[in-house]
Order: sequence, then C-alpha cells, then structure tokens
Amino acid sequence: MPRRTHLILIVLLALTAACSPGDQPTDGPTDPPTRATSAPVAPSSAPALPDKSESPRRAPAETLPITTRELDLQRGKDRPLPTTVWYPTSGEKPFPLIVFSHGLTSEPEAYATILRAWAKAGFVVAAPAFPHTRYRARDYDPLDVINQPADVSEVITRMLAYGKEHGDLIDPARIAAAGHSAGGITTVGLFSGTRDARLVAGVVLSGRQVLPVPFQGRAAPMLFVHGKLDKTVPYADGKAAYDAVRWPKALLTVTEGGHVALTKDFAPVIATTTDFLRYTLYGDATARGRLKRDATKGGLATLTDKL
Repeated sequence: MPRRTHLILIVLLALTAACSPGDQPTDGPTDPPTRATSAPVAPSSAPALPDKSESPRRAPAETLPITTRELDLQRGKDRPLPTTVWYPTSGEKPFPLIVFSHGLTSEPEAYATILRAWAKAGFVVAAPAFPHTRYRARDYDPLDVINQPADVSEVITRMLAYGKEHGDLIDPARIAAAGHSAGGITTVGLFSGTRDARLVAGVVLSGRQVLPVPFQGRAAPMLFVHGKLDKTVPYADGKAAYDAVRWPKALLTVTEGGHVALTKDFAPVIATTTDFLRYTLYGDATARGRLKRDATKGGLATLTDKL
C-alpha cells in the first residue's frame, strides 16, 4: 500500500468510533419526505465558473417555511447517492445551494437540526448519504472518503438540474459546501486537489486536512468550527487546516466542545454558521455585523475572524 494511502487510512479509521449515529445530533419529527427522481445529467469534469454578472438576491428578513424531499441520485452505476433536500416553500427564488457531507457511519438526518435551520434562513440544503461511509453501509470502507469530493460535485450538478426543473429554484452562482468530521475532510478536498470551481464558500465542522497542497483555485471564504477538547480530530489538526487557507476565513473555537459540537441546543454553532452563509452567499451585511456577537454569546466559544 502506498505510504500516502496508508496514512489516509489511519486518519479515517481514527474517526470511525466517534462518528456513529448514536453520537450525532438528532432532530424531532420532520415533514414527511417525498421521494423523487432527478433526470440523468452527464457529470461535468471541468465545471464552468458561475456567472456573477447579476447582483446577489437580498437575504430573507424572516424565517421561511420549508419542505423536505428525498432524491434518488447516483454517480455511475455503483455509487448511489440518496440525497435529502430541505428548501424554502416561499421567498424569492433562486436560492443559494449548500451541499452537506456527513461523518463516518452517519447519515443526513443526524444533522437535521442545523440543516433545517439553514434552509429556514433561505437556502436549498442537499445532503447525500455516501455509499461506503453512511450508517449501516453494506460495504463499509472509511478509505472511500477520498472518492466523496467527486460525489459531492455530482450532487451539485444534479441539484442544478433539479433546480431548473422546479422553477429556477437554485442560483448556480451561489453554491457552498459544508461537512462534519470525515465530511469535513470531504469538504476540504472540494477546495483542494479535487477543487470544484462552482463553490464560492465552505464550512468545515470538526474536519482536517489529509492530502497535501490544500485550498487551490480561486479564493472562497471558509468557516472552520472545532471543539477545543476534540479527541477524534484534535483541535491542532483543525487549526492547521484553518492556517493553511490563504483566503478570507474564520475559526469558531468551541471552548469545551468535543468532536460532536452540533447538539440540538447549541445555538452558537447554528447561529454562526448561518450568519457566515448569509454573508458569503447573500452579501448580508447585517449577518456579517452580528457574526462575532452570535459566536461568543454565552461565553461558549471564541471567534478568530479574518473575513
């Protein structure tokens, strides 16, 4: 086994124990999901840069009602990517898109609290379940994380097609990637050697850098969230990934947080990530202004802000 691949495997195996669904946040009953299929779309090996000629839409001033859909997506015959989508049912379309990547042995529903909060703030949120790292995967393989950035890019392509089919639901010029733990590693990959040029912002929750030469391509603002007491992905590793970013960036440090800092009542993480996404994808100056206040409310976290 090549040395680099061996090191990646060690890192991913170390994540396994702490990323089980029992450790992940769960939400209460949600709207009954509707199963739908998306028309096949040829994957793009070289995504075109989004057209930024139009000014961004104004961020919603109120919490929006949302709905849930389940899409049967896939990348090739052997990589099914069932994707849960939350999106507003009112408000001014098109909305920005956020694609979220779960951790090892987890699933999109485990993060429903924070993903629903983003959707209510004016975003289409798509969360695929990865074929070999999801909860109860038949052929569980943590090393398959290295293939997940390409999966996310395929989901972006399919979601853009879905958006066109549903009344220009999604703005192709405003797309972000986010993820937790191994999903954070996936997200870092999307801004690195497997860079998706369509992405304009990223959120990395309890993630780290695995492969060398990270964060390539055009600048995209990044928000890192990491627990100071994380024993699965040490805080120093998350901080090193943050330090490697040469673009506008911020780091939310959860003072007494462990690897799973997304509990149902942990308001600073939800508020800060929402502020960041509204600022970077809507140009919401009000959200930018309250970023530090929301991050430090209650004295549970600190914010290093270089945005």
